[in-house]
Amino acid sequence: MFDATPDTRSDATETDLVRLCRRYDILLTEGRGISEAEANELVAMAGIYDLEAERPHEAIWRDLRAVLVRQTGVNPDVDPARSTSVLTLMVVEDDPQTAQDLTEILTDAGHRVIGPFHDGEAAEAAAGLYALDGALLDINLSGAADGIRLAERLRECWGVPVVFLSGDIAAAARNAGLAEALVAKPYGRRDVLEALTRLPAA
Repeated sequence: MFDATPDTRSDATETDLVRLCRRYDILLTEGRGISEAEANELVAMAGIYDLEAERPHEAIWRDLRAVLVRQTGVNPDVDPARSTSVLTLMVVEDDPQTAQDLTEILTDAGHRVIGPFHDGEAAEAAAGLYALDGALLDINLSGAADGIRLAERLRECWGVPVVFLSGDIAAAARNAGLAEALVAKPYGRRDVLEALTRLPAA
């Protein structure tokens, strides 16, 4: 199906994979629902790659997408019209599962991740050790320093641009001047990668 390698893939393979990923990303990660025919197609594709099909469609697609991206070397999240440079990004998120998911989104898109950090103090201590292109911050963090304080310090001390990823929309709105973008929780892969395009380095 998608058997090209990064060095030999065709434009058609890349286009087909991008279209497939966009379709199922919208259907499954953005909650638009999935038809019986689409569910059957998803299960059939999972069978080709020996993936377990007796589980939620979202879980099947997550694993299938990762296999297709690795096998073809095509990154369906990169818009060719935008910069494809690798960014060094700090992740600060105190929920372990959310931090892991966010890290996977960024690394799968080809970026370098510093962290994830669970509290503002640790993140601030590490910030001076790296040339950061940006920081993705939750606002409500464990520890004494919240994401707002950390955003202020990153900008003042190192000029690091910030993206807020938070469910606290009111706090984000009050401090909108500190961030290049706001991604409201719950968010999807496309939301995060779109926010990165607003960073000055992107």
